[in-house]
Amino acid sequence: MEIVVGIDVSKAQLDVHVLPSGEAWLVANDAEGLAALCDRLGQLGPQVVALEATGGLETVAAGGLASAGLPVVVVNPAQVRAFAAALGQRAKTDPIDAWVIARFTQATCPKVRPIPDPEIRLLADLVARRRQILQMLTAERQRLQRTAEPRLKKSLGRLIRALQKELEQIDGDIDQAVRASPAWLRKEDLLRSVPGVGKIVSRTLLAEMPELGTLDRRQAAALAGLAPFTQRSGQWRGKSFIGGGRASVRSALFLASLSAARHNPQLRLFHQRLIAAGKPKMVALIAVARKLVILLNAILRDQTPWQTA
Repeated sequence: MEIVVGIDVSKAQLDVHVLPSGEAWLVANDAEGLAALCDRLGQLGPQVVALEATGGLETVAAGGLASAGLPVVVVNPAQVRAFAAALGQRAKTDPIDAWVIARFTQATCPKVRPIPDPEIRLLADLVARRRQILQMLTAERQRLQRTAEPRLKKSLGRLIRALQKELEQIDGDIDQAVRASPAWLRKEDLLRSVPGVGKIVSRTLLAEMPELGTLDRRQAAALAGLAPFTQRSGQWRGKSFIGGGRASVRSALFLASLSAARHNPQLRLFHQRLIAAGKPKMVALIAVARKLVILLNAILRDQTPWQTA
């Protein structure tokens, strides 16, 4: 019988639950605790070790387990919570969370993917930091527009200039990270060969969707959070929605779709056909974003740049 391990990650500790044995324990979330956990799990020989994405807290643990040769998968917390609700599990403690993660993994059999190497994690961190700085810049500029007090304007102006300087530094660091790897440069060139895909979009995909080029079309759309799902019951059918996946990738692709719908001949024609068929503008742009990620996946898979049909 397959051995499945669920781990709940908190700042101080790692709670572990093993199925089907029901064995459970905790270790400190530090170097010694992680080393002990790797040794113990190595002896068990699990088929999969699952951790819940927790805003970055899981990264060190996942990386340590993967480097020890254990089959690690990071699962979606929203899906785990929905699974817990379906089980009628309302209580929430770290040991219970570890059990739920193990049960969810046992039931859904998520595919184990390699943990990105340190260079990809660095690029992902830089891209995430760039996104944070842009959000802060937007907030401070909005405050500046609403402020009439001269002293506050000066304060906001100083902070905006500092954030702009930091943004330039981050952009330089991202440039350096990409140019340090010939493989990344090749992938970036392939991605940017597609009209509508610029530097920021290509580097977001490199950093936060490194699987691109190894997926089928459905997996690519789902991982980007662009696969539609419909609410249906009996004769009633509701609207289709998108969701899940990687929000930062979905946002980047949506912005790219705005440009592609104007400047990419193939996607512009696709967008125009949808609008002519009566599709709402937002639905048409989401469809363009979905078609775009499928196209980019094929380009990386085939190692062939964009060619106008």
